[in-house]
Amino acid sequence: MANEDLSKLKIDKTESAFHAKKRRKWLRWALPLVLVILLIFLYSAGIFTPAINVEVTIVSQVYPSQTFTLLNASGYVVAQRKAAVASKITGRLVSISVEEGSIVKKGDIIARLENDDAAALKDQAAANLNIAYSNLEQAKAELNDATLSFNRLKELFGQSLVTKAEHDASEARFKKAGAAVKGAEEAINASKAALQGAKVSLEYSLIRAPFDAVVLTKNADIGDIITPLGAAANAKASVVTIADMSSLQVEVDVSESNLQHVKMGQPCEIQLDAFPDLRFRGEVHMIVPTADRTKATVLVKVRFIDKDKRILPEMSAKVAFLQRPVTPEEQKPSVAINPISIINRGNKKIVFIVKNNKAIETPVKTGEKLGDVIEVLDGVKAGDRIIAKPSDKLKNGSRIKIAEK
Repeated sequence: MANEDLSKLKIDKTESAFHAKKRRKWLRWALPLVLVILLIFLYSAGIFTPAINVEVTIVSQVYPSQTFTLLNASGYVVAQRKAAVASKITGRLVSISVEEGSIVKKGDIIARLENDDAAALKDQAAANLNIAYSNLEQAKAELNDATLSFNRLKELFGQSLVTKAEHDASEARFKKAGAAVKGAEEAINASKAALQGAKVSLEYSLIRAPFDAVVLTKNADIGDIITPLGAAANAKASVVTIADMSSLQVEVDVSESNLQHVKMGQPCEIQLDAFPDLRFRGEVHMIVPTADRTKATVLVKVRFIDKDKRILPEMSAKVAFLQRPVTPEEQKPSVAINPISIINRGNKKIVFIVKNNKAIETPVKTGEKLGDVIEVLDGVKAGDRIIAKPSDKLKNGSRIKIAEK
């Protein structure tokens, strides 16, 4: 029994060799097959094909106005009404009621200087005016009494009941009282003038807005000495700088050789660098009648037709001088590309979009021609990178190498 059990534990070498031979045979035909499949996959992925050199361009947005633009110029937004608000007197700043961005109306108090002395002079002038009025009342009362006395003595003198000396004294008193009334009236006028002068002096200590505007900069703080000339050490000449935002215009330099393309009232389109996707309607407001000999240019001012709170002074701007006004339909941008980027394959128009260094074939739907470019209605969007001049070698998924410019 023990020998039989031991014989069952022996390994059948014949069967093991058969299975090993079978495995080797499977590996001999399976490995080449996997290798062939791998090579086919790599070839289809373009690994073994050389990259094609291409030029790349960016799909851009084009405004229809570009097709009837005569001239382009660059400049800056400038407020035509701008002021550095200062004081006519020298004094210490005791209050300021605005800050950058504050909207002020004409006559609003922007700041106040120390004015105790001016206020005291005003009160003194007002008191002197009241005294002058009192003196006038006294003079009128004296004139009334002198008039009655003179008329009575005049009648009595006619009846020879009083002496001539008494008559003359009464007449002199009457004339003196009349002169006193005139003097009191003139004293009132003088007191009124003095009070007005005191009010003006007090008003000088109040710094007011000269027109409706927005505060651009605050140049002084409480405690600063404000002086008209600003010559003293640490003295400030202006408290704030303000600008009338309704007077904003774009000032551009136009070359003398291109001046024939510009005329008064000409429609324009304004683009601000701060808002590249926006276009503002404008028109030529003024052609300054002098040239800059150093630059051979003429200054042209273009006003905004539509006001916008986002437009600020000193912004960089580009102005397109147009042949005609822009219609409402032409105010929206279109996606456009150069026609040489489009190729026809069958009934389709396609472009190649660049993704991960590969050319991806993309069908596009085109619209009308806009100058040198053509409108794209569907297929690509602004900002996409496409191949500028696709060749016949390009296929969907082709490896590409972007040519250096």
